[in-house]
Amino acid sequence: MHLISASRRTDLPAFYSEWFMERIRKGSASWVNPFNGAVSTVSLAAQDVAAIVFWTRNFSPMLRHLDELEARGHRYLIHFTLTALPRIYETHVPSVRAAVRQMRALAERIGPRRVLWRYDPILVSRESDPDFHRSQFEALCRDLEGATRQCSVSFVQIYGKVRRNFTKRGLPLPDPSEAERRKLAAGLAEIGARHGIAVRACCNDELLGNRVEKARCVDREQVLGVWPDLTFEAATAPTREQCGCSRAFDIGAYDTCLHGCIYCYATRDREAAQARHQRHQPCCATLLPVANPSR
Repeated sequence: MHLISASRRTDLPAFYSEWFMERIRKGSASWVNPFNGAVSTVSLAAQDVAAIVFWTRNFSPMLRHLDELEARGHRYLIHFTLTALPRIYETHVPSVRAAVRQMRALAERIGPRRVLWRYDPILVSRESDPDFHRSQFEALCRDLEGATRQCSVSFVQIYGKVRRNFTKRGLPLPDPSEAERRKLAAGLAEIGARHGIAVRACCNDELLGNRVEKARCVDREQVLGVWPDLTFEAATAPTREQCGCSRAFDIGAYDTCLHGCIYCYATRDREAAQARHQRHQPCCATLLPVANPSR
């Protein structure tokens, strides 16, 4: 058995739920290695999949498929990103109110252990200074208390595409010191603890301590904690420095998410994503058509 990541590279539930369910019905999905172009295929048969780990900012389009997904015997967890950042940084995400409603409804259906909140990334700027984050996080924790038990955090990483997006908009790059990051993370962890939400640092080990735990976003032990009768192996397989995740197969594709978050490591810009989205065909084995994919 193996774990499926759906997906770090794009928001499959928001924009590609029909494709995902077609692959579930076919019993496999293929993806293109972003570095060498090789096409790989993985089984999506329920007996082969220990759990599906969804990553999303808008799970609503996937809701209509959950009865079928569960009837087919699939287990799943949901990473739900909700930051409440100003719209200049994330232009096309659901409103905070709509996202909170979704998360609470999901928790009622599948339980708070399977709804995993991501307050990620933390972007410190003139419009979102530390006081902004403490205030927003407090409000979100109040709204989400009882609907989730953990929250993953990390600070914006300045990749090349992130630098270009900020420069194009005339925005200064976020650059808080390590001391500032540690202080803010510790403050968020203290707030979270008051609401029963553990704060975990994703690939930001300098934040650990002061109630901040290490995040393992795709975590074999967490899956076994939810479904203790499962038996499967998944070695630690970091996707980047300081990552603690278990090995999983990611079936998404870069530059295909339409949310328009300018700090995103997975999407060059929304215009590029729109162009690639137009090439998407729900019947293909891969998210975007390639020559001679397996079907």
